[in-house]
Amino acid sequence: MMRYYVYILKCSDGSYYTGITNNVERRFHEHQKGLVQGCYTHERRPLQLVFAEEFAEAIDAIARERQIKGWTRKKKEALIRGDFDGLVELAKKRRPSTGSG
Repeated sequence: MMRYYVYILKCSDGSYYTGITNNVERRFHEHQKGLVQGCYTHERRPLQLVFAEEFAEAIDAIARERQIKGWTRKKKEALIRGDFDGLVELAKKRRPSTGSG
């Protein structure tokens, strides 16, 4: 059965890259060696693999990748740390107020 992964790389400039693959080790190697010209990570090596999450269905991995790509740096760092309480708090701060007045 094919497995899918969403992964986050920390680049040498401190930025994060989020991607999807069916083989994290192979894909990390491709990024680290600069095998894909023009990729965001190409000029930002060396890289660190800081997060990976497994999915049974490609559609779920794609949705998660899209979600993470829309997150702030602080939310990504909370996810990387496994700080799920922090993620909840950061999500609350992003919601627009719905008070009357």
